[in-house]
Amino acid sequence: MALSADDRIADIVTARPRLPHARRFLNGAPASRVVGLTLLALVLAFLSVYPLSMLLYGSLHSTPPGVAGVFTLDGYRDIVSQQKLLTLLNTVGIALAKTIPSLILAVLLAWILARTDTPFRGTLEVLVTLPFFIPPILTAMAWGMLGNPQVGLLNQLYQWITGSTASPINVYSYGGVVWHMMQYSVPFLFLLIVDAFRAMDPSLEEAARMCGATRLRTFYTVTLQLMLPALTGAAILSFIRGIENFESPLFFGSPAGIHVITTDIYDSINQRSPPQYQYATAISFVIMALMFLVILMQWRILRGRSFQTVTGKGYSPAVMKLGRWRWATFAFCALFFAVTVVLPVSQLLIGSFFKFFGFYEWEMLTLEHYQAVAGSSEFWRAFGNTMLLGFAGATLTMLLGGIVAYVSVRTKWRGRRLIDAMAWLPWMMPGIVLGVGFLWGFALLPHAIPIYGTIWALLLAYISLGTPLSVRVMSSAYGQLSYDLEECSRVHGAGWLQTMWRIMIALVWPSFAVGWVLIFFGIMRELSASVLLYSVGSEVLSVVLLKLWANGSAEQVSVIGLIMMAMVIAFRWVQLRVIKRWIGAL
Repeated sequence: MALSADDRIADIVTARPRLPHARRFLNGAPASRVVGLTLLALVLAFLSVYPLSMLLYGSLHSTPPGVAGVFTLDGYRDIVSQQKLLTLLNTVGIALAKTIPSLILAVLLAWILARTDTPFRGTLEVLVTLPFFIPPILTAMAWGMLGNPQVGLLNQLYQWITGSTASPINVYSYGGVVWHMMQYSVPFLFLLIVDAFRAMDPSLEEAARMCGATRLRTFYTVTLQLMLPALTGAAILSFIRGIENFESPLFFGSPAGIHVITTDIYDSINQRSPPQYQYATAISFVIMALMFLVILMQWRILRGRSFQTVTGKGYSPAVMKLGRWRWATFAFCALFFAVTVVLPVSQLLIGSFFKFFGFYEWEMLTLEHYQAVAGSSEFWRAFGNTMLLGFAGATLTMLLGGIVAYVSVRTKWRGRRLIDAMAWLPWMMPGIVLGVGFLWGFALLPHAIPIYGTIWALLLAYISLGTPLSVRVMSSAYGQLSYDLEECSRVHGAGWLQTMWRIMIALVWPSFAVGWVLIFFGIMRELSASVLLYSVGSEVLSVVLLKLWANGSAEQVSVIGLIMMAMVIAFRWVQLRVIKRWIGAL
């Protein structure tokens, strides 16, 4: 008997979700399920709970890792001083100072590219988001050459044009730290909020206009108000990233005597004799507590707030006609790309061909820096390590995230919430804090587990840092799949493994690929954990760049920076072209 449309809709509305029969073999064999969940919990505990517990241990232990000592509170006493409180205020103040203007710029860019008829919006969106994928250490070194108050290229250009001897740009200042952090914060915020602008029903703005509101008033009273939940969440995430930022304060703050918590941890271990491990772990606990409070504040602000902008009524997302002003918005987006990408890359390109940084004479042109890098065994070893860690780390992280997401989203098993919580725990741990925790943890492992000082230490840290992102990507993918797909496969005689391979994995593969590329980018740009966990023979490219910069080899830094930039562009092209083509074919 044929069902009417109303009957079918009623069946859909009243039907209760059921667990697919694909899991019956697990329900019939609880021992295997318990063993599997236990192994998964142990892996996650080693990647998240273990370094956190080692932070607590190290903050109370009076000697370096692996050395006998006593338990004291000296590390926490060292935090309570005027200088350390100033470091904490610097951290919060700089994070706040970069978040506010970054949010304003990101909102403006998202509105331009999502709600206006600006020319070449698709291309501009790719260009505007490109700075997010460039390793911060590259642009930090480039701006160190561009904005150096003595020999910076921008200051030399200003002096050549005006005939003045003044140097108006000095990146070694609070302004330089905030400016460099903004270059990554703006595209990060843009990526978080642009889809919210696209999803909003334009009839809400049209209603305001019909009531006599101007475009500007409509933007402030309707658009921004409806975007408030998305904007609030994005701003808090940006603030968290500001607290855990390491590269900007290291390159532009430390030379000017500006210290934040992350650089204080680094200096306590690498720049002081003897290293102050107890203080470093104690202040790591402080930053963990600060991150936890910020995340709680985010949950409290967003809890229960849902401004509905997508309804059951059909609508076509409209764009605002800007007339002649559309070329002004185009120029604004192009200017952002030029300042954040073209300028730093141009400096790396120019610096790589001159014999000495800061002396740009025709007779100084040379290719010796390319020859030095090509003949450097340290560079090739670091390049190989980076590629190995990138491919292996991204693959293992996405596999782990896929398993955790499946248990959390597609099952009702006991213990799934604990597994999900352990997978998300590294989200509250900045890279340098996780590095300190693993530094203690690997040093205290039995000698039969030789991880300390090896490349495996870096691999485990990268997997831990990338797990929250992989779980989020795969959870979203699994959440979009109906349980009926698994049931239908089982009805037609497929086993659980065949169903997973032919149905589930095939459908979430595009999300897996997108997450893999994002994790690979994250490993390429990671410095804070790498600089604490590497040893001779396990260097990665970011560590080699830092060592060369510290030794004054800015010219070789430019060459390696260009190589890394080419890799970023190549992988970004793969993400935009190949993966999107796969998604479109499904």
